[in-house]
Amino acid sequence: MKASEGSPRSKCTSPYAGRWVARLHGKVIAQGKTAEEAQRAAQARRHKESPEIVFMPSAETFSFASILNQVTACLPADQEIYLVGGALRAALLGRESRDLDFVVPADGIRLGRRIANALQGSFYPLDEDRDTGRVILRDQDGRRVYLDFARYRGTSLDEDLRVRDFTMNALAFDLRTEVIHDPLHGTRDIRAKCIRACNPGSFKDDPVRIVRAVRQAVELGFQIDRETLVLMKQSLSDLREVSPERLRDELFHILDRPGADAALRSLDTLGALPYLLPELTALKGMEQPAPHVYDVWTHTLAVLGALEEILAVLAPGFDTDAGGDLFTGLLAGRLGRYRERFHAYLQSALSIERSQRGLLFFAALYHDVAKPECKSVAEDGRIRFWGHDRRGSELVAARAREFHLSNAEIERLRSIVRHHMRLHFHGKRLENQGRTPSRKAIYRFFRDVGATGVDLALLALADTRATYGVALTQGAWDAVLEVCRIFLENYWEKPQETVYPPALLDGHEAMREFGLVPGPQVGKLLETIREAQATGKVSSREDALRYGHTWLEEQR
Repeated sequence: MKASEGSPRSKCTSPYAGRWVARLHGKVIAQGKTAEEAQRAAQARRHKESPEIVFMPSAETFSFASILNQVTACLPADQEIYLVGGALRAALLGRESRDLDFVVPADGIRLGRRIANALQGSFYPLDEDRDTGRVILRDQDGRRVYLDFARYRGTSLDEDLRVRDFTMNALAFDLRTEVIHDPLHGTRDIRAKCIRACNPGSFKDDPVRIVRAVRQAVELGFQIDRETLVLMKQSLSDLREVSPERLRDELFHILDRPGADAALRSLDTLGALPYLLPELTALKGMEQPAPHVYDVWTHTLAVLGALEEILAVLAPGFDTDAGGDLFTGLLAGRLGRYRERFHAYLQSALSIERSQRGLLFFAALYHDVAKPECKSVAEDGRIRFWGHDRRGSELVAARAREFHLSNAEIERLRSIVRHHMRLHFHGKRLENQGRTPSRKAIYRFFRDVGATGVDLALLALADTRATYGVALTQGAWDAVLEVCRIFLENYWEKPQETVYPPALLDGHEAMREFGLVPGPQVGKLLETIREAQATGKVSSREDALRYGHTWLEEQR
């Protein structure tokens, strides 16, 4: 979208927009279509000096150009405002961003509310102490876009940038002049793929940056500067002072993006795990019996990696002709027809701040959390973990409460961890005895777990891959795939037959027809009739009445 006529941008476009420039003491001394071209031109003019090489984007080249235009159109022509941080970094890397941060000299919350009202978006104060407000809009594809408006940290833009986390984020794009401000050479570090702290006190000022550095290193494929890594390790204990909500948000940023297993492994190596997810430290070195090929911690990370691979195969647009191993082919062939359904489910949310995908990965991270606590060794030396699913559901719920997740999210996590062994049972029975799940088993499964059944199917597949590793047989994989297919087919294609049969009687009718008084027996009777519907024993109201009379006689 082009800037509208008369907007501040249409009058103040930089002559270097869309080009790389070499700057010396704040002045442009050379330019080019590429960074290398600008560098060579600068060397020809000032061969004894080392200029700063910076990309000068036109706002219209950003993937979020239309949003910038909308924001600018809502502002007075003299409003000083800058796009800063991750969105600008993403734009320089040619990546998409839906989290845009703006800084202004003052009145961040008031400005955010003004933008929200003008663009008919949602608004709430994000941090009143820092005068920061958040606007939530929808882009052309219906996806959420977050716009944060904050006042300067300090008395000027330069002060604000110098106290930020990393040099690659200490950039500011002037919406009026379309000039980038880069006092700490962040564009140079972006080109070098380097994460460098803005100042020695960066992690003492805000310890959550330790987790953020690891997340962004994995997300961007960057390396953390050696001196920055030392500063991170020196500040690990300060993570105790960070609010649970901020740790939660950084963690879910990790879990909602590719590379979650690598990020968690790096956090563990760094020594941050006890401060972030203390329950998981006991998983390290915890031996497991065959067919497990890893200890519990390594297995957990392998589950995250396998889950990511499985979701990639089951994502819309997956190229089925791209090849892959036998197990990938079997997965695509058996469950590929549900790609759009998987995508819609994982994009749904129990909270406006977190996706279902992130919640699933959190559950996967905690699915075996109780194994150390539940470990027992039989006389024959066999290791078992009886009840780890039930106890694990309590531990994940406790951590979720500590992170202040919503009640709905806590119950979803509890359900995933509590029931994560059920599909394994059916897979083993199919593999060893050739028995497929009955209609009664399918009904009772979804009666207990509801929509969580989708999460459980995905987790069962990833858990199976991570249990066997390279030793996974086609028979074991085919069995769990078939079980998941059967359950998902019933959930998505036959819900009224086996999952949620329509009620043939309500409570009042049951009491009238069977002469019952209000109480638990009425609910038990209706549930018995409904299960009989799911198994094909009852198909009409008359059947329900006959079946109900028979059941009551048996109870007497």
